[in-house]
Amino acid sequence: MTTALLVIDVQESFRQRPLWRTLDNPALIANVHRLVEAARASGDKVVWVLHAEPGTGNLFDPASGHVRVVDDLQPAKDEHVVVKTSHNAFSTTNLQQYLTASGVTAVTVCGLRTEQCVETTSRVASDFGYDVTFVTDATGTFPIPHWTAPADQTVAELLADPRTLSAADVVSRTEYALAGRFAAVRRVDDYLGG
Repeated sequence: MTTALLVIDVQESFRQRPLWRTLDNPALIANVHRLVEAARASGDKVVWVLHAEPGTGNLFDPASGHVRVVDDLQPAKDEHVVVKTSHNAFSTTNLQQYLTASGVTAVTVCGLRTEQCVETTSRVASDFGYDVTFVTDATGTFPIPHWTAPADQTVAELLADPRTLSAADVVSRTEYALAGRFAAVRRVDDYLGG
């Protein structure tokens, strides 16, 4: 079985947002690094996925200079990098074509945000027939505001609002939704056999 590691949206855009200080997983970048090094050592493909919102003027606009892999991690010269404009890594990229041409039948997913782009990519990959592994502690997310909260809510207001969905609840829901349906849910140590 040929496997590809999909590193989703581990990009500077997120680190520039005030919400970054609420990241639920301080070990995210270190854990992604462990997965990347293991994939490289075993000859698996490593694919870097970045999220872009061109023309928006926000931190995900390529003009901001932040739509790049975090400075702590760097793609190797031969590793595929795709830039998406949708939540999943397939719809607006050549990812499926690349994986098919590379003979990939299994994908391991990690990155940001657990319940958003990483989960959505996992679901689509499963629908496309890939054997999917979702490595939870190599993902990260943030508390989610209630859908009626004001769009300009500050981080302090978000954290003080009793209707805010905690990051822990988000991760738990994602694991329940994916496990046994769309992906095998694993932890880095278990996945790497450590």
